[in-house]
Amino acid sequence: MKGDKRYISPIMTNSESIQQFGNNAYGKPAAALNILRETVMGRELFDFAFKTYAERWKLKHPTPADFFRTMEDASGVDLDWFWRGWFFTTDHCDIAIENVEWFKIDTKNPAVEKAIAKELEEAEAVHIGITRNKTDLKQVYSEKDPEIIDFYNKYDPFEATLVDEEEYDKYMTKLSKDDIKILETDFNYYNVHFKNKGGLVMPIILNFTFKDGSTEEVRIPAEIWKQNDKNVSKVFFFKKELVSIEMDPWLETADINLNDNNWPRKTQLSKFKLHKKKKYGWGADGEENLMQRGVRNDELKKGDK
Repeated sequence: MKGDKRYISPIMTNSESIQQFGNNAYGKPAAALNILRETVMGRELFDFAFKTYAERWKLKHPTPADFFRTMEDASGVDLDWFWRGWFFTTDHCDIAIENVEWFKIDTKNPAVEKAIAKELEEAEAVHIGITRNKTDLKQVYSEKDPEIIDFYNKYDPFEATLVDEEEYDKYMTKLSKDDIKILETDFNYYNVHFKNKGGLVMPIILNFTFKDGSTEEVRIPAEIWKQNDKNVSKVFFFKKELVSIEMDPWLETADINLNDNNWPRKTQLSKFKLHKKKKYGWGADGEENLMQRGVRNDELKKGDK
């Protein structure tokens, strides 16, 4: 599916007009039906619908359209998007996690919010100039002349003052009971943006890993792409804080590029060869297939004896 589209035809192309008969007739249809059974429909529903198809069309001459209609009719599932993408186009599955935004509700509570602000500032990277000043400057001017120290030198932006508390009390009186319940939940909200790079719409399967090491699986049906088949986003909310998201963790959707399936990004290992290809003369390109390697391995074993 990730090959050069100039040499790939839709599955439904007449066999006389395709360049890769094996992939079109066997490889891609087999992958499609396996995904339909394991991920889209589920084994029980797929097997029931497939059995209905076999019984309904036994001793007859069904066309692909008869198969498509029977699978939908017997299962009660609209699969138009699946047949269209897998059988009538050369689109492939390549869905990426483009961006993740993390939100928490602003409680307006100065004791809470200012403590969080202080923690975030302390975690920020320090500018190189400030780092160097700490070692290069023996004494700053305010230390030489304390009289120049004013309010802003003494002011602590992270202190919850009485004025802050008064404003918070006024704010709370304006909220409804439902609003207060939302504030008390203290959820973490994650707005996850997805991009369909390959053109083929598929379900989105996510595995969330939290700070405490626990995980949670979320499955989103392909209908999420109904309004926009290029870019979609969805908000997830959890009590616990996320550390990572993995999309298609069990390789269910035939996604051709796993490098963009993780947040934070996780690059997949690839290896390159330093040596030249060995020419054995077995195949047109000089490369052995698995059976040929097995034969040569048996010969080497005989030689050891």
